[in-house]
Amino acid sequence: MSSVDQHFVSKTLLLAQPAPASERGPWHWLKKNLFATPKDIVLTLLAVAFLAWTIPHLVDWLFINAVWSGTDRTFCATTVQGGTQPDGWNAACWAFVRAKFVVFMFGLYPPDERWRPILVCILMIVSFVPLLIPSVPRKGLNAILAFFVLPVISFFLLRGGFGLEIIETERWGGLLVTLVIAFVAIAVSFPFGILLALGRRSKMPVVRMLCVIFIEVIRGVPLITVLFMASYMLPLFMPQGWTVDKLLRAVVGVAIFTSAYMAEVIRGGLQAIPKGQFEGADSLGLGYWQKMRLIILPQAIKLVIPGIVNTYIGMFKDTSLVAIIGMFDLLGIVRQNFADAAWASAVTPVTGLVFAGFVFWLFCFGMSRYSGFVERHLDTGHKR
Repeated sequence: MSSVDQHFVSKTLLLAQPAPASERGPWHWLKKNLFATPKDIVLTLLAVAFLAWTIPHLVDWLFINAVWSGTDRTFCATTVQGGTQPDGWNAACWAFVRAKFVVFMFGLYPPDERWRPILVCILMIVSFVPLLIPSVPRKGLNAILAFFVLPVISFFLLRGGFGLEIIETERWGGLLVTLVIAFVAIAVSFPFGILLALGRRSKMPVVRMLCVIFIEVIRGVPLITVLFMASYMLPLFMPQGWTVDKLLRAVVGVAIFTSAYMAEVIRGGLQAIPKGQFEGADSLGLGYWQKMRLIILPQAIKLVIPGIVNTYIGMFKDTSLVAIIGMFDLLGIVRQNFADAAWASAVTPVTGLVFAGFVFWLFCFGMSRYSGFVERHLDTGHKR
């Protein structure tokens, strides 16, 4: 370096300077996300006007003017309808939900035995929370406890046996039925969907044809049809004198339906894996199942996590269709209680449906947020 060049080279590093005031802070965020262009400004103003008009009405209906306690319909009916509220009053009747809350959770499960589903719920939380936290060790043992040991214990706790009173599934209802059907359908449809996806990509014509027929037939009919078939046709294939529990029929129908959709989601992930991954596994001398278990399926499942969770969210909401075969899930038991003359009023049905919708949203939102967490945790191969 010449003596002339040395006059233009600094011998000390400059300290990092803060960003300009116009490029940071709340105003910068608002300008960048809400007021960047004239179109954004118009849409933002319209959205603010809409929220300013709707939110006060919703708050008044849901909370401020709502009835929170009461013993019968008179607390939620107007004077014209034989109640105590002024004429023209219209707000939520949370007293109805409060009075029926236990029924919405357990259905007709005997009051003295409700400690059993509560204990099952606690065991489920204890089993699944460590499984869902990546830093907790011994995931294999935890999975065995959650998917094999817990269902057996839960079955005998809920239905009875070994000294416990037998509670027939016809008396189950509410959120209990929704969670039982959803849990079993998730546990069954995931491995079965993987087998169907692998079978559809198999080089054996018979296996591939059977998997294609199963998937296309199940996906080509509504869930209601599958539930009807499981409820009324499944007993026809049983030996003389045998019967199938109604809840088991519903679980089989939902699990079969979900498996067909899960198979296509998994197959999409398998098709997204580069051919080099298959060839690399073959070059290592791995067998078919070793190749799939150790190399292909982990990558494929990671790619289709949004599709898997989307399928499960749709299935969780579709459990309400079991009402057509005489099973009363959360939505079914809520609608059934609309006929209670002690709580018949104009706002009772809307309040009950809002409560059921909020419970469904709570579970679906939780699944969605957890899937986002898993995606971020596993997205190590695409980060820059």
